[in-house]
Amino acid sequence: MKGLLRKSGDRALLEEDGQRIHFVFSSALNREVLSDSERFHSRFFALRGPRISSQRRITSGLLSQNGELYRTSRRRLAEVFSKRSIPGYHEEAGAILMSYLQQLSVGKSINIVTEMEGLMLTMTSRLLFGINDPQLIPLLGKVMGEWTRLNHEAGMGALVSNSRFLDSYPQLLEKAQSVEELIRQLFAEHGCSGQEFRTILDVLADWNSESNAADLLDDEQIGHATLVFAAAHMTTANTLAWTLFLLAQHPHLLTKLNREIGENVAGAVPTPEEIGRLTLLDAVVRESMRVLPASSYSQRIATGSSELGGLKVRSGETVIFSQFITHHRADLYENPDAFLPSRWAEVSPSPFEYLPYGTGPRACIGAGLADLEMRMILAAFLRRFAPQLQADQVVNGRVVATMLGPEGAIFVDLLPAGASVQQVPIKGNLLELVDLAAAPA
Repeated sequence: MKGLLRKSGDRALLEEDGQRIHFVFSSALNREVLSDSERFHSRFFALRGPRISSQRRITSGLLSQNGELYRTSRRRLAEVFSKRSIPGYHEEAGAILMSYLQQLSVGKSINIVTEMEGLMLTMTSRLLFGINDPQLIPLLGKVMGEWTRLNHEAGMGALVSNSRFLDSYPQLLEKAQSVEELIRQLFAEHGCSGQEFRTILDVLADWNSESNAADLLDDEQIGHATLVFAAAHMTTANTLAWTLFLLAQHPHLLTKLNREIGENVAGAVPTPEEIGRLTLLDAVVRESMRVLPASSYSQRIATGSSELGGLKVRSGETVIFSQFITHHRADLYENPDAFLPSRWAEVSPSPFEYLPYGTGPRACIGAGLADLEMRMILAAFLRRFAPQLQADQVVNGRVVATMLGPEGAIFVDLLPAGASVQQVPIKGNLLELVDLAAAPA
């Protein structure tokens, strides 16, 4: 996409065999596309599968809904993610975090990618679903990761008419069946955990009560549960892994952040009030989500013919916007490829210039909970450990189903909190995404 921006500017069009894909790269065009959810509909999944299929059912959640159906579903699901509900998760989240940290020790080497994935699987299943099943949850995470990859591969085939990608389609349908079976197991275990707060499964079960169909799960319920489980753990795990990597490569920041945490956090896990005082940590997370946003791009579908950025868009055509490209524009951010949390003391970008969670009427419903989880986890982790990146690793970023995450492992050695870490040489395409040479001494 950087090449498209350099070649075509803020507005690009790719056309092949009569298929047209539009790209918008400016904050003004982001505003036009993301503010008008009637003119531009969401269609996250390029391949929904046959009408009566697991693929169709598990893709029937918020990301596939539009209009009044979307607004109604979002209002109902918002109960779990509301500002009033989020503080109620703190005690359980703290217990999960303490249990996790007790398994780590100074001197241990860990893969922060798989560690954060595992932690967020536990957080998501316990906080949002009320499920604590040590066999089911890792299996669901593994199968859902495979299904997500197949969605990306087969979906690319549909987008660019490439038969090589479409070869993944039969595998996608088969994997979707496995995901649906495991999601149904979540519903079967609902109510066995004794959670004091309401979960996604409680909210979805209420829909059945209202329709007097207590034993029947419809496509929408399966779709919502699948979407929430996937999005809640994958994107947050990616951001946590990227943030720990970036801090390990910026020792001066790690030292300052350790000092801030030590001065403001009394216990092993920060309280919501203490998190509010961690201004450097807030800037670190914001900057991490700017340079390496968990969602690197997304798309909309035009519902009618109109003009966008001087070019005509026809009904049914795809419009792609990119958080990554927007966040790396030099006219919006000085030295845009550098990881510089200090910039947040001076910049105040609009929601269309900084949009890690999207923006407009379809902004991420779980942003508030993700913010709390990430700050809790990072503060508690860094209160105990300093991550020393192992030298000469290949660190690649890869986009799968719009999500920008690490490809493969990223290993760190756990030093005592406050210990000096060293920036080390790495290899891989991350050097093209982030300017590590710009790190202050």
